[in-house]
Parts: sequence; structure tokens; C-alpha cells
Amino acid sequence: MNSHMMLITYISTLTFVHVLLSLIGIGSGFVVLFGLLARRRLDRWTAIFLSTTVATSATGFFFPIHKLTPGLVIGIISLVVLALAITALYVSHLAGAWRWIYVFGSVFALYLNVFVAIAQAFRNIPALREMATQSESPFRFTQLTVVTLFIVLAIVAAKRFRVAHA
Repeated sequence: MNSHMMLITYISTLTFVHVLLSLIGIGSGFVVLFGLLARRRLDRWTAIFLSTTVATSATGFFFPIHKLTPGLVIGIISLVVLALAITALYVSHLAGAWRWIYVFGSVFALYLNVFVAIAQAFRNIPALREMATQSESPFRFTQLTVVTLFIVLAIVAAKRFRVAHA
């Protein structure tokens, strides 16, 4: 196999793993978010969410990229936010302000994954790409709606969630 074919295989495999981790992170993240809203700490789902979301952000750095991109910036922000959420949960055990740091960090990390998923959908799904090509308004409206929803959910979750085990 020549180096070009190896690179194509590498990128294809990495893309598959990256997307799979992202989808698992998003799915488990919504389970965790609904747990927070229901005042439940879902430890196994949380571990899946945090680990796959860290892995999603980390695998983004393995693509052959030669400059700083918006995706890399989002990955860096996500890893910092996840480090805070993980510290809040596993080191500080959600004591005091660490409870809301965990809630906001988890919800923000989930939002970043959803933000990227929406951006990729508008980039790769022909009907959405056509809408965005004609006008960026559908993309902006979608992102504004999603960020507003996540802000509301984060505030409600921070008010409702307490440190109880699942």
C-alpha cells in the first residue's frame, strides 16, 4: 500500500472513530443532562459522556492540520471545560461551587459537541448546505436557537441538581 492510500485509510478510520465518539458523547450527554434536570446523578452515563467527549476533542488533534482552525479552538475550549467538570466531579466531589462548575461545564461541553454536529450537518448534508449557501440565516437561526436552549437548560439544571447518587 502506498503512502497516499495509507493516509486515506488513516483519515477515513480516524474520521469514523471521531464521529462515533462524538455521537456517543452527544447521546450520553443528553442522558446526563436529563439526569441533572431530574435531580439525579447518573454516574455510569456521566463516565461515558465525559470520557467520549474528551476522546472526541482529543482525536480532533490527530487529523493532518497545518494551521489553527475553528475546530481546533473548539477542541481546546472543550478540553479545558471538561477538565474543570471532571475536577469538579471526581476531585472536588461537587462540594460548594464545584457543583455548578460541574453542571455548567458538562452542559457547555455537550453544547460544543452539538454545535459542531450542526455545523457539520450544514456542511455535509446537501439540503442543509444548499440552504446555507443561499443564506447563512438558517444556520445562524439554528445555532442561536440551540445556544438559547442550552443556556436555559444549564440554568435550570444548576438550580435543580443536587449531589445525590443514581
